[in-house]
Amino acid sequence: MKYWLFKSEPDAFSIDDLASMRGKKDHWDGIRNYQARNLMRDDMRKGDLGFFYHSSCKIPGIVGTVEIVKEAYPDHTAFDPEQKYYDAKSDPDNPRWLMVDIKLRQKFKHIISLSDLRDMPGLKEMMLLRKGSRLSIQPVAATEWKTILKVAETAGK
Repeated sequence: MKYWLFKSEPDAFSIDDLASMRGKKDHWDGIRNYQARNLMRDDMRKGDLGFFYHSSCKIPGIVGTVEIVKEAYPDHTAFDPEQKYYDAKSDPDNPRWLMVDIKLRQKFKHIISLSDLRDMPGLKEMMLLRKGSRLSIQPVAATEWKTILKVAETAGK
């Protein structure tokens, strides 16, 4: 079991958008960074868990958890010129970009803000908190996962 963090701008796709989807699941498309793509392709597996993180908003932070329900497969938005994430160099026979399907597991009652995360003991090495870390998909260590979940459970009481 591996753990992940999925970043999304809530005005583009929020945890509430995911919650409103049929079966509370959707594909995670639009990844156009090779390092993030490689993480999806090489390391993400069905059953892995992730945090859903709202970025580029008034209060950035973790808003819930998701589960990977389908492993990496070609991102169809790369092939469609009408799509925001179209890539003319991506070939359906040899796709450059991939996506995974995720399903909502839990929406937190309270956001765990970026500033809260920075103050938590045991998270100093978390990729999200490193200067210059901008990947939209990031690995999360098991100890970091447990620390954050414990805070989320406490905040919900």
